[in-house]
Amino acid sequence: MSESNHFYIRDFTKHRNLDGLSDKSLETLADSKAESTIDSYESDWNDFCDWCRYHKQSAFPASAETVVNYINDLADYAKASTIRRRISAISENYNAAGPDYKNPCREWIVKEALVGLSRKKGIAQKGKTPIYWEDMEKMVESMDLKNITEVRDKAILLMGFMGAFRRSELVGLDVEDLSFFPQGMIVSIRQSKTDQMGQGQQLGIPYLEDKHMCAVLAVKEWISKAELSTGPLFRRILKSGVPATNRLSDKTVNLIVKKYARRIGLQEDLYGAHSLRHGFATYAALHGVEERIIMKQTRHRSVEMVRHYINEANLFINNPISMIFNKKDR
Repeated sequence: MSESNHFYIRDFTKHRNLDGLSDKSLETLADSKAESTIDSYESDWNDFCDWCRYHKQSAFPASAETVVNYINDLADYAKASTIRRRISAISENYNAAGPDYKNPCREWIVKEALVGLSRKKGIAQKGKTPIYWEDMEKMVESMDLKNITEVRDKAILLMGFMGAFRRSELVGLDVEDLSFFPQGMIVSIRQSKTDQMGQGQQLGIPYLEDKHMCAVLAVKEWISKAELSTGPLFRRILKSGVPATNRLSDKTVNLIVKKYARRIGLQEDLYGAHSLRHGFATYAALHGVEERIIMKQTRHRSVEMVRHYINEANLFINNPISMIFNKKDR
């Protein structure tokens, strides 16, 4: 990683005033961390930088308030141990940068935020429970598609699942961001957490043979019923039953997921907007989809979270219970 990204751990001896040390001592310090550890630090630092770019905050120098906000956003899906490791990487990088740079992780509000997170979420804290395809089928089956709100909700749930969208990406879409082809729909994402340069990303969602569960047809139905031609794709519905001109908030997507989870008998507090993204990745892993292909759809830059989904799915793949009791030839 170039110095322009302000990652100093790999070559920290170059950035410190260590003139009093011999060349041998400097070499020993440079080799004090394993290459794999440095790679992990760099991956964690890059995640922080990506978050800061997306939220238009400075990663270097960063304020303690920025670090606290980052912690709380991570808490939506990451384990407490992952969050602590990320903060450790940020702190180590500031230490490596030298005494001219104030380390925001040493501020009391960062320490208190980590303590509060552990108390609230617990050491074994997990992200939102994934919504599997079978859950999605039940949710769609429960909908009254004569109601324009539920037509919209169907499009949100199916598109959120198939596109593995972050909720901010989903509500940020405009009608103009969609292109329809015989094979399906291409979605242009103008702003994303992992799009460092703001160049935009494109995502393909094919038609499904099961038309009732097809995200492309659900989106087309919503656009037709709402009579949309330009502007925000997903909007709130006025009391008159007419779509508003302003876009939904990302918090509304969270509430929509909880609403339908509750409707089909699931424990709603375990589910949220991230359940759609989590559900797609885990369901894809259950069906043996390769890691790189899952990452292409989810747009993860780091394999860490995708491997978490794959490991979760592997608890059921080649499970001895299934091999004993669910034999197809029985």
